[in-house]
Amino acid sequence: MTDAKLLIDDVLRPAIRLERHLPDPPAVVWQALTDREQLRSWFPCDVVVSGGWWEPGAAITFLFPPEVIDIMLVGQVLEVDEPNLLAFTWGEEMLRFELIPEDDGTRLVLIDQLPPDAAARNAAGWDDCLDQLSGLAADPGAWKPRFDAYAAEFEPVIGPQSGPPEGYKGDLS
Repeated sequence: MTDAKLLIDDVLRPAIRLERHLPDPPAVVWQALTDREQLRSWFPCDVVVSGGWWEPGAAITFLFPPEVIDIMLVGQVLEVDEPNLLAFTWGEEMLRFELIPEDDGTRLVLIDQLPPDAAARNAAGWDDCLDQLSGLAADPGAWKPRFDAYAAEFEPVIGPQSGPPEGYKGDLS
């Protein structure tokens, strides 16, 4: 677990901040963030960038597997500074990935600006995704205890936390 931190500079649009040390240099991590095939191995859905280029203003389509949830989100690339920074909208959220050279690898900082009730759900989900990005096997049983811990921490500050989105068919036991 990365121990997500709650950022509440804007109470109406709080954010969660997660960090990981990855053993690869920023250029390699950048590819994991921007290459569609590599994204499929750790990101929660398929990511299709219009024109295939990560550049500010490019449209993004996020296609979730129908066996998990029947939903499609859209977004837009906001910032690109290869291999240091990638920011884009993801539905009603904003994701910001910062890559900082550290020792012989990369410090990855993910900031997810989101609706207040989604903080615990997304923190638990991003923990799983970042586990996979760092090479750990997915642990289907980890989401619920992580969600419960984050909900207990975040609810007193930003209010009740929502569980899985409506229509979710995956296993979160």
